[in-house]
Amino acid sequence: MVNKLEYIIHGKSIVTMSKHGIIKNGAIVIEGEEIIDLGKYDEIKPKYSGYEVIDASNCIVLPGLINAHTHMAMSLLRGYADDLMLHEWLEKWIWPLESKMTSKDVYIGALLASIEAIKMGTTTVNTMYHYYPDYNEAKAIYETGLRGVISHVCFSWREKEDIERLDHLIRNWHGKDNWRIRAAISPHAPYTVSPEYMVKLREYADKINEKAEKDYEKAIWHIHLAETKDEAKKIEENFKVKIRGGIIEYLQSLNVLKEDVIAAHCVWLTEEDIKILSKNKVKVAHNPISNLKLASGISPIEKLLKNNIVVALGTDSACSNNLLDMFETMKIAALLQKGVLLNPTAIKAEEALKMATINGAKALSWESQIGSIEKGKKADLITIELQKPHLKPLFNEVSHIVYAVRSLDVRDVIINGKIIMENHQIKTVDEEWILREVEKVKDNLLERLHEGEAK
Repeated sequence: MVNKLEYIIHGKSIVTMSKHGIIKNGAIVIEGEEIIDLGKYDEIKPKYSGYEVIDASNCIVLPGLINAHTHMAMSLLRGYADDLMLHEWLEKWIWPLESKMTSKDVYIGALLASIEAIKMGTTTVNTMYHYYPDYNEAKAIYETGLRGVISHVCFSWREKEDIERLDHLIRNWHGKDNWRIRAAISPHAPYTVSPEYMVKLREYADKINEKAEKDYEKAIWHIHLAETKDEAKKIEENFKVKIRGGIIEYLQSLNVLKEDVIAAHCVWLTEEDIKILSKNKVKVAHNPISNLKLASGISPIEKLLKNNIVVALGTDSACSNNLLDMFETMKIAALLQKGVLLNPTAIKAEEALKMATINGAKALSWESQIGSIEKGKKADLITIELQKPHLKPLFNEVSHIVYAVRSLDVRDVIINGKIIMENHQIKTVDEEWILREVEKVKDNLLERLHEGEAK
């Protein structure tokens, strides 16, 4: 891995997502993991004369993108089952094949997702999946150099196993590499986790977070919520409870909603649900592409923002989206609200970019370290090449980032001050080996599935 300890990035434009705004002909000074200075290149360079300069003078430099909801290992299932209703997709296709996956398969799938994310400009992921003690998503994210929040997804049918896996995850990964890796407590959804177990998982998180001194030392609470129209009915059928009102009202009655909760989807919300989310400072991870692809519906993002709810963006898995492309997600998030509301001023480009950067950091309790370019924050940065027909001419950097940039325009990726990708080449792992292994895993998975069906 290239590991310069002290260097300067010289950019054509630095989009800071902070009080510094956009700095033309700017420079960022990095020492170790952190940003120690930024400003105009002509003013910065003389102050740090011995520092190596990375030439990004024909690039936009911006904070690395934050994927606030995904399932990394499910990249193994990209294109396996498409154009189906959510519950049929899960129960008849995805879960049967997932049941054949080994821990090594999960690790390989997460490696694939990690290099895809890096090459597309994502520096932080919040992933929910099955955790195994030997091979897991945390190991893959750690080795590739990504920053990540990793969880073990919890279901009522395996409560004892879940708690054992959570204990192992927290003990071995929460705080790893100076808090580059963190853990989350992840009840899958209200229709797969009983009211009693939901409360138990809330208490589990509270116990861990009693010791947290900084925001990023918290184990966040990550859950699928109000994703489909029939969710209340499924809760009632599965757990013999009566839902009076919305799904959020139901969780409020269990006293599990707190400031550390990030709720994925939040499509089918009542007006009272929105008030409760706001009052409890619950963060929302909006997944516009997977919601469209699975025909789950469209989240009322404009209403959430008007109620001062932090909205971040997620791709969901490459199995329900087919890409882990946060640039595409930003664009669709903005355009979708404009189309639905018949209002071209809804979700402006700057708001969409906030969702993918500083709002993502807020949603993951990481705002003090990432999400914007400021002194004292971690050096999580990406550069975007501008010398391309679709990026000329340049009037407005933010407009370009949201509406015109393609993910593979990303040239360099820096995470924790380390250059993870340089001139489109990943420096931490063997990309070709991973791509070969993924095909082997796919073939083996299908073979095991068909063997099981034959029996």
